[in-house]
Amino acid sequence: MIKQSDLSAIVASQKARLGNTETGLERVLLRKLPANPGNHALIISGIRRCGKSTLLGQLIKDGIDDVFFVNFDTPKLYNFEMDDFGLLDIIIGENGSKRLFFDEIQVIKGWELYVRQKLDEGYQVVVTGSNASLLSRELGTKLTGRHITKELYPFSFLEFINYKQLDPCDGSFQQFIDMGGFPEYVKNNNSDILTALFDDILYRDIAVRYGIRDVKSLKRLLLYLVANVGNLVTATKLTQVLEMKSSATILDYFSFYEQSYLLALMPKFSYSMRAQLVNPRKIYIIDNGLINAVSPSHSKDSGKKLENAVYWALRQQNKELHYFNETGFECDFVVTRHHKVEELIQVCFDLTPDNSSREEKGLIDAMNYFKKSSSTIITFNQQDKIRRDGKQIHVVPAWQYLINI
Repeated sequence: MIKQSDLSAIVASQKARLGNTETGLERVLLRKLPANPGNHALIISGIRRCGKSTLLGQLIKDGIDDVFFVNFDTPKLYNFEMDDFGLLDIIIGENGSKRLFFDEIQVIKGWELYVRQKLDEGYQVVVTGSNASLLSRELGTKLTGRHITKELYPFSFLEFINYKQLDPCDGSFQQFIDMGGFPEYVKNNNSDILTALFDDILYRDIAVRYGIRDVKSLKRLLLYLVANVGNLVTATKLTQVLEMKSSATILDYFSFYEQSYLLALMPKFSYSMRAQLVNPRKIYIIDNGLINAVSPSHSKDSGKKLENAVYWALRQQNKELHYFNETGFECDFVVTRHHKVEELIQVCFDLTPDNSSREEKGLIDAMNYFKKSSSTIITFNQQDKIRRDGKQIHVVPAWQYLINI
């Protein structure tokens, strides 16, 4: 429980800080948000420090005096309970605003009921948070049909070069691979920002939230995954490699990592859901800068980091992504939308006589399987066209592909 006077003071101080937040670079997602969601809650989720507060400032613009804002992720509100929403109602009524902005409200049990109540009362509601439980597929029945969900990510390559005022080229793309896209780090270039973020997510968002006592194993597994970006993993093999208790525990940890947006595990393409579940998955870490800051691996592995950057660029376009491997030759990305294959992509940092046959074979196998006549190889800075068996493969530099995606 919390006192109304304390809650009022917290709300006032948070709103003052929000009003002082730099609007910064206009995020691409801003243009994709509905101007008036009507009787639907607008839900924006994404990893910590990816720029949600800045996006809120851009969304509110000059209307800060006409909004009501609460960030529930503060020690001052750790005792906030479902019954305290009644006090919040009083303060909202006194404020008079019909536009409500709730940050990290998902930490309060039963928050969906409260948001539904405010929608029914005619309020506009915007919810932001750093947990993927806010995505539509995870929401409970209380908000079914009453929400619009969007995901915010660290800077894309286009946002990165706009912020840094760079021209699109292989040089600026190399900077993007090295730094990643967390706005505060791009601004200050202090790696302590990324290591602190990593620890915050590991300990606060995962260990504390899910009551994990064996934090050492939780961190050891995560660092292993960071060092193996772009590789295939299974829970069973990892129990042996890391000497962990059970594959069930590892699967739970996988889920927690994904919920906090630290990583994604991409399945193999198959028309069988069971086959997708039992086959190994490929690891992609949310940001290359974070990889460089915390990875225990001393290997540069530019190819894997290039692949990682391509994965998240495609993910930001709301694409459904799988890898393909039916003959022992892999195609990195089968890109689908609404279960229809749109594009086949191979990622290779440097296409050489030694690896071109293998890279092309994976694509050709996929093109034959999906009956496609063209595909793409994304490289660091090469551009070309290849014809094989009546099929065409476009070789394009990563910076050029990502700038036009």
